[in-house]
Amino acid sequence: MPRFEYIAINSAKKTEKGTVTAESAFAARKHLRSRGLHPTDVKQVRMDTAQTTVKDLFAKSGKKEIAGFTKELATMLNAGIKLTDALNVLTLQVTNPHLRAAVVEIRDRVVTGESFADSIAEYGQFFDIIYTSMVRVGEVTGTLGESLSTIAAFMEKRQRLEAKMMTVMIYPAVLVFVCLVVVIVLMVWVIPKITEQLVATGQTLPWLTRTLMNISGLLTSGWVFVIIAGIVGLVLLYKRVVKTERGALARDKTLLALPGFGALLKQQILQRFTSTLATLLGSGLSMAESLRVVSQVTGNRIMTNAIKQARERILSGADISTPLRESGVINPSIAHMVTVGEKSGELELMLKMISENLEASSDLVVERLSAIVEPLIIVLMAIVIGIIVFATFVPLIQYSVTQF
Repeated sequence: MPRFEYIAINSAKKTEKGTVTAESAFAARKHLRSRGLHPTDVKQVRMDTAQTTVKDLFAKSGKKEIAGFTKELATMLNAGIKLTDALNVLTLQVTNPHLRAAVVEIRDRVVTGESFADSIAEYGQFFDIIYTSMVRVGEVTGTLGESLSTIAAFMEKRQRLEAKMMTVMIYPAVLVFVCLVVVIVLMVWVIPKITEQLVATGQTLPWLTRTLMNISGLLTSGWVFVIIAGIVGLVLLYKRVVKTERGALARDKTLLALPGFGALLKQQILQRFTSTLATLLGSGLSMAESLRVVSQVTGNRIMTNAIKQARERILSGADISTPLRESGVINPSIAHMVTVGEKSGELELMLKMISENLEASSDLVVERLSAIVEPLIIVLMAIVIGIIVFATFVPLIQYSVTQF
């Protein structure tokens, strides 16, 4: 249905702007008058692909703000407030200007008779497919408030898990950054001055010192721009390759095969899969529809293909555990638990138990990796800086000794 931008005079004699969905400009004006507005200008919004892309680029909103919006909306709906009235209140409370504009447009579309799910479906930068699917079920079953409460709890749990990972990665990232800055400063500003003094002595320099001088010269010459261009080119090539099916599969297989990190990544993929599937099944979605939604949010092409195969088996009347087990992402014990839950009719409960166990296990793996990675980075920093110091000061010491 077309959308129209309008400028109207409200009952307080103030100018009001917004958008409305209607079959025609005449219908839009009629609808605005029914809301007590006197339209002065109504024109259809022409959706342009390039404009939409730019809009989406700048309309990103934080997940925390979306979760807060969802929680407040659920609270008001569960308290008996109408959806349109709740959205009216939230248009005044939302602080992010892009999200506020989206909520205003969603409210206008709901007022014109569109479903809430259809209205939010066009704002994928704010509301993903999981959100939209659960809202649609809530509207159909008359439990929209409960569905939104479930979504808010699900989003908050996901954010806590992501925050744990970010917290663990901050310290190693800071160490690596400091190490790179120190090395660059030494190689670009300190080493050239010291090497000038070493060359002036006329002595034969060790191979390590000569290598260091060559690297320093490379970084301070025009070749550094060639190196940077080469790195940028490789990054762009990598991004282009991983957009293909074979490239994405190769990337995901490589990541899962990495020692230590691969095991953690596999657990996170499984935890995301089980928790999301359990939440969708609990909201009332069918197994086939839940698998279709989950396949789009796993973040791993191997798991995505396995879920799609499981969905095809479900549609043909077979089980879902076999393709998941054959993917190599799910270990046999978890696949067996899925089978037991499927046969007993308690699949949702079993998935929740698996998700909780995987979350606890992931926390343990993260703590162990953090305990290993942090001292390892410190040791590597010490080795690199030690080599630089050794390569520069040993020749100076040797020269000082020969002068006595």
